[in-house]
Amino acid sequence: MTLLKCTTRRILFAMTIFVLAGGTLAAKGKLTLTGQVFDSDGDKVKKAELTLRKGGDVVEEDKTKGNGKFKFKKLAEGDYVLEISHEDLGYAEKAFTLSDDYDLGEIALSTEKPSTPVATETSAAEAASVANDLPTAVSVSVPQTIQAMGSSNKDFIINELNFEIKKLNAEIKHLTQDLDDLKALSKMWVNPLTIYSKEIILKNGSTVFGKIIYQDDKSLKVETLVGYLIVDRAQVVRIVDNVITEDTQEYVPEQIRESYTPPPMPKLAQPRYTSSNNSARLASAKLSANCVLVGNIAEKKDSQGNIIFDGEIKNIGGRRADFVKVDFVFRKNWSGETRTLTTFVKGSYNTFDTGIVSDASLLPGANGKFDLYVPQDFGTFIGYSYVIDWEEYQ
Repeated sequence: MTLLKCTTRRILFAMTIFVLAGGTLAAKGKLTLTGQVFDSDGDKVKKAELTLRKGGDVVEEDKTKGNGKFKFKKLAEGDYVLEISHEDLGYAEKAFTLSDDYDLGEIALSTEKPSTPVATETSAAEAASVANDLPTAVSVSVPQTIQAMGSSNKDFIINELNFEIKKLNAEIKHLTQDLDDLKALSKMWVNPLTIYSKEIILKNGSTVFGKIIYQDDKSLKVETLVGYLIVDRAQVVRIVDNVITEDTQEYVPEQIRESYTPPPMPKLAQPRYTSSNNSARLASAKLSANCVLVGNIAEKKDSQGNIIFDGEIKNIGGRRADFVKVDFVFRKNWSGETRTLTTFVKGSYNTFDTGIVSDASLLPGANGKFDLYVPQDFGTFIGYSYVIDWEEYQ
């Protein structure tokens, strides 16, 4: 009986030793884990510290070789976490499930150590068990970088802003061009002479303002505000070229431009005769002086920019005309502003009873020339008219 008990105890002890030995061999396993470590610049990292954990326990520790590679042997199946750290180059962490020989490949170190291990593929049962163990509220820290939040990097944002600035500049240039075109149109309607600068004076006393498109020895084709006109050259007395500058243009606000009408042109001053002898004025035309323009008034400009008007006056009446003069009334703008300049005719000399001597007298049938200098600082004008004036003393 005693021998039987001893034999039984020995068998049980042997079986226990066998089970423990078998469990140890099973825990050790025959699987292999490999990989290679690089830094953030892509260089191989040597002597990086490796810590392989399983279920919170350290399975094995090692360091990378000179080429950055590592190798763990005789590993059993299960879930592992590999921690890689280097004092200067950073940290990395890999979680994985080992069921066969496994190569982690290239592992890059990062200077920012993550607060939680990187998740890997796990089974549905393991995921459910982990979810049951977690509390209801879980706080996970995520790196707050532009790339991590899914936004563009700085260079992309700068390029986008530059594109928007160029687009706005193009729109501003386009609007500025449209504004200049509108200003040009408004100036044309306020003062048509900005475009239609030719003043064509006809024999019937009418005046045409426009732009000469075509002309020959028989006719002129003129563009005006109301359309195109064909003018017979034989009916043209003279053509005046009016040059308008900005300071002579009148601005009319756009709000009242449609209802705006230029003020009427002032009436030309009638000749005022100051002779004390009015009886001669009441006499017949044959016994009175009558001064008229011979030909046309010529216009020219000298080298200093002064405008010169010259012409010839003839006394076709029956008496002598004294102090014969020509009053020029210049129209400065469409608002009705005028300015008058006077020039005397160069005729014959005459001494009056008062002792005054004048060379501006014209005997019956005599001619006398005149010229008027308009200085450069006089400014521009859109047209002019003239009145011949004289006195009669005998």
